[in-house]
Amino acid sequence: MIGHWPARSSARLPRWLLTLVLVATGVSFTSCATRGRPVQPEVTPVAPTHEVIPAPVSAHLLPNDRFVLTPDTTIAVPAGNDRVARLGQYLSDFIGLIAGPAAPPVETATNPPKPGSISLEIASRPSLGPEGYELTISPERVSIVANEPVGLFYGVQTFRQLLPPAVEYEAARVDEARPISAPAAQIVDQPRFAWRGSMLDVARHFLSVDEVLRYIDLMALYKLNRLHLHLSDDQGWRIEITSWPNLTVHGGRTEVGGTPGGFYTQADYRRMVEYAAERFITIVPEIDMPGHTNAALASYAELNCDGVARPLYTGIEVGFSSLCVGKDVTYRFIDDVVREIGALTPGPYFHVGGDEVKTLTADDYARFIERVQGIVQRHGKVMLGWDEVAATSLSPTSVVQVWRPEANPADAVAKGTKVILSPASRVYLDMKYDPETALGLNWAGYVAVRTAYDWDPASFSAAIRESAILGVEAPVWSETLANIRDVEYMALPRLAAVAEVGWSPASQRSWEEFRVRLGRHGPRLTALGASFKRVAEVPWQP
Repeated sequence: MIGHWPARSSARLPRWLLTLVLVATGVSFTSCATRGRPVQPEVTPVAPTHEVIPAPVSAHLLPNDRFVLTPDTTIAVPAGNDRVARLGQYLSDFIGLIAGPAAPPVETATNPPKPGSISLEIASRPSLGPEGYELTISPERVSIVANEPVGLFYGVQTFRQLLPPAVEYEAARVDEARPISAPAAQIVDQPRFAWRGSMLDVARHFLSVDEVLRYIDLMALYKLNRLHLHLSDDQGWRIEITSWPNLTVHGGRTEVGGTPGGFYTQADYRRMVEYAAERFITIVPEIDMPGHTNAALASYAELNCDGVARPLYTGIEVGFSSLCVGKDVTYRFIDDVVREIGALTPGPYFHVGGDEVKTLTADDYARFIERVQGIVQRHGKVMLGWDEVAATSLSPTSVVQVWRPEANPADAVAKGTKVILSPASRVYLDMKYDPETALGLNWAGYVAVRTAYDWDPASFSAAIRESAILGVEAPVWSETLANIRDVEYMALPRLAAVAEVGWSPASQRSWEEFRVRLGRHGPRLTALGASFKRVAEVPWQP
């Protein structure tokens, strides 16, 4: 079958594959004897012989034997699987004209596979789980095998990173053909955590649809799978709610500093959701409440306890605003917002914020969160909230996002609630890298690339056992970030570091190895036209 390890008789193995077998004695990819058992692949240390990020669980490369893209290269997909066919077209579009006068055609797979083909195959690999994959590159062909299309997509991202950085130049993909190749390799891979995300704050400073799509593409490169959109705050309301139109007409006009804001129509939001889904990224919408709500309070007077609309706000202070939690209209408002956004969001999550509330008593806050939890659940969604919500009575299905390093959600965890780790001192990517960084803030400290990389979620807190951790998420707040170039500069290269924390086994990771691999990854970021910080702690390749 395509993608299986060849027969063990060395007489039938080509030279490159025989060498690979000798290198990989005790290989950690799934053998015939273990295919039926749901076991984790053995962790094999990876020397910095490649620049794949995040590091695969097991990778054996033979750089002197290579698969060369040619005008005869084809992409083989299984018959009758539209999702894999679209993925094949994604790969074809990415390769473009760089290997020949036309992009590689996407064809139905044959048996035996055609020489020179790149095959995408769905097959049973129980040990790999839903997101794992096997990637085999030989001089004759490339094979990517996975249980689910998402695994194939991640295999494609690894294959992409094994190609030279020139493939990332859009102009190169529509220009004349040139020699492009990838090293022979056997890679078996799967993620450590199910939740590997980043958050974009589009409320403090608004980002256009195209800017968000740009960020989605960067996330996909690193196998991140959750995009948390912070859609409302004191400074602006960013998504159209047809039953409360003034939220965007009035509340969407401003942003930090007084420059014009903006908002997404529901069609805009659908476009972002669909674009992300094609890259196996789930969008998680957040409407922060009961605090961080001045844009809503300015838009509708009845949401204020005194019935007086608040002035629009363009500063960066927090904690001064709150919905009137004692009014029924507040919950009608929340129900409408959750209903409309939930209907636009195929993913199962709805984030209600719940952080930095300084104007309510603990009892009022708890009653509010518990009532809102019921609203979210009635609309078929899982409620997420920042770690302050852990002090309330949460359903085991709700999720706590830990942002304060000292937070202790032990009581919620004991009842079955899961957590996402976003410790500000580690993964808030709007924190300055160092005192000389022009952008960003430093209230949580300086977050160097090593700081973002060199920690283990499993040992982050004695109050949170590893089985309760869904994964990690790196927020990018935008008080000082006005556009996607600013966002990229603060996110990169730290986003790559966080992606590896979420994907690669802890025993696989080494800062000294990662910093070398990240330096080799620099030309790819340059080819992508990314705005990234060349931090001194990384030996960047020119």
